[in-house]
Amino acid sequence: MASATLYSQRDPMLKKRDDFEDILEERRKSSDLKYALRCYAPVLYKGLTPCKANMLKNMVLQSDNVKYVINQVSLESGEALDIVHEEASVILEEMAHRLQISTVRFFAYALTKAFKTIFQHICVNMDGIQRLQQAIQEHPVVLLPSHRSYMDFLLMSYILYTYDLALPVIAAGMDFMGMKIIGEMLRMSGAFFIRRSFGGDKLYWAVFSEYVKTMLRNGFAPIEFFLEGTRSRTCKSLTPKTGLLNIVMEPFFKGEVFDVHLVPVSISYERILEETLYARELLGVPKPKESTSGLLKARRILSENYGSIHVYFGQPVSVRSLAQGTINRSKYTLVPRHLPRKPMEETQSFVNDTAYRIVRLQEDSMVLKPWVLMASLLLQNLEGLELSVLTEQTLWLRGLAQCYGAFMDWPDHAPAAKVVSSSLALHKGLVCVSEGWVSLVVGEPQVPMTAEEALFNRAVSVLSCASYRNQVLHVFIRPAILAVAMHNADSSKKDEVYNCFSFLYTMFSNEFILCPGDTVQDFDEACYLLVKSGAVQTLQQGIVGTDRSQPILSFLKGLLDSFLQGYQLVCRFLREEASDGLTEKQYVPAVRSFAVKLILAGNLRCYEVLSSDMQKNALAALLRTGAVRKVKIADQVTLKVNKMALNSFEDTLGGHLPTQKAVLARL
Repeated sequence: MASATLYSQRDPMLKKRDDFEDILEERRKSSDLKYALRCYAPVLYKGLTPCKANMLKNMVLQSDNVKYVINQVSLESGEALDIVHEEASVILEEMAHRLQISTVRFFAYALTKAFKTIFQHICVNMDGIQRLQQAIQEHPVVLLPSHRSYMDFLLMSYILYTYDLALPVIAAGMDFMGMKIIGEMLRMSGAFFIRRSFGGDKLYWAVFSEYVKTMLRNGFAPIEFFLEGTRSRTCKSLTPKTGLLNIVMEPFFKGEVFDVHLVPVSISYERILEETLYARELLGVPKPKESTSGLLKARRILSENYGSIHVYFGQPVSVRSLAQGTINRSKYTLVPRHLPRKPMEETQSFVNDTAYRIVRLQEDSMVLKPWVLMASLLLQNLEGLELSVLTEQTLWLRGLAQCYGAFMDWPDHAPAAKVVSSSLALHKGLVCVSEGWVSLVVGEPQVPMTAEEALFNRAVSVLSCASYRNQVLHVFIRPAILAVAMHNADSSKKDEVYNCFSFLYTMFSNEFILCPGDTVQDFDEACYLLVKSGAVQTLQQGIVGTDRSQPILSFLKGLLDSFLQGYQLVCRFLREEASDGLTEKQYVPAVRSFAVKLILAGNLRCYEVLSSDMQKNALAALLRTGAVRKVKIADQVTLKVNKMALNSFEDTLGGHLPTQKAVLARL
């Protein structure tokens, strides 16, 4: 069950939003050097003295947990204890942060120069800062920001330094270690580096988990990590990863701390620095390796305008309050604390549920700009729209979004035409206005291009635009699924509509943040929102559209159209084209090639189906529902397809319902 602390159905129109402060306003009026060199004396947890890096390392290596695992590894491998101990020390040396105030001050100066150049405003909610300041003094704090740009972790530390709050210790990937000088500077600003995966390496896991728990138990600094695990290239929230969340909750479960406070942070960009880079990655262009030379080449962004950023620090979530009546902590006293153990089933379920709720809280506090509405409309009209029509529809969509609880940043008292034209000017790299007609930009080729190259250019434009549309999907996703279910259902009977809703909800659970076990609750929420907006009325046994339903239901169905087509495409590919020996590694390029052929032949117009993210999510859904299985042959894992099931899924996604009951039975 969802915790009432984390989720409650409320009337979003009545919700009071915090006041924001633009932290760049003061920076534009005063000396950047004076700001960087100012007195910095943050209040720490219970007034503790900051812990030196070497002292922290000694605490980790001398802990009962790490000593126990060193003994176990020594016995299993036959290596001497001192050799294994040295291995643990090397792991810790590679991992640990070395916070130095001089490096922090350098970043404070350099980032101020950069931020004032490329951003118009960086707005922070003041109530959130005050809540965070109090939480840091009273409890171990874990900061959980959304992750849609490389800028996120720099921005977080910059804001905490600005408000004289304790700088966080940040979990970072080993990719940054390859950046000469910069990697070490990040380490000296609070980053600690962990491998992306370490499988069954007991020693690495023990050192890593003890390092995090030692900082948490002693309250040396807030810990910061990204629940999504990696940046979202699509700018949708990603399915949360729970490994680190398990670690930071464990000291509470074992009674080593009274409580842990989780702080969701929503970072909203008006324009994303990596917009075209993300689109190219989704189309199969390898991600550039992080390097200092790459960073220097990227300095051209300093000549661009990236609009505003809003950073919303949410209400701290008490793990103790969440766990009350759910977790029996006495079970943890039956085993010595230092012995490693897998989380119990009830504990893992609690952690998973909490992770989803935190991401929902992040989504709820995303600050949405007018451009995300305009991008949503343009993607449903790829041929373009008249400027006057786009302005009129954007105003209409703003009203619908606010009715559904969107946190909109719309300039007060500004004419709609001015708001729209300002957004178009900021995103001139994606959209053009010619003689009153607005359409997505497709770069003018400097040299003759093949049909595939032209298609690629068009797809980059569409996927870049989709990254902004995706930022508003959390507002509309539940009513959108219901709108499609109403269209696809055999009748208006509530049970039939719910069955369709449940099928789509299950299929798209990798695509959107749809909490496991919340299908009924989210169906009720979707009904409530559609009734509230006047699109439907619910009768005793049915759900029917009203006279006002057509534009609302049409827009909502249009939001999901590319996802429905993408999943149908994957089903068709696996059913018609996939060979028996198809591996996961071959899958994405093969689906993309299949989609390109269909688009070039004029049999498919949806460019979003070329996204590797959508293709992987579709495969995950088919694996989860049993329509596709992984089979190990020799040393390779291949995909085994059930063609009848795929045919049923493809038909059902397309609204052909004779196979609906069979599909639901498989789910």
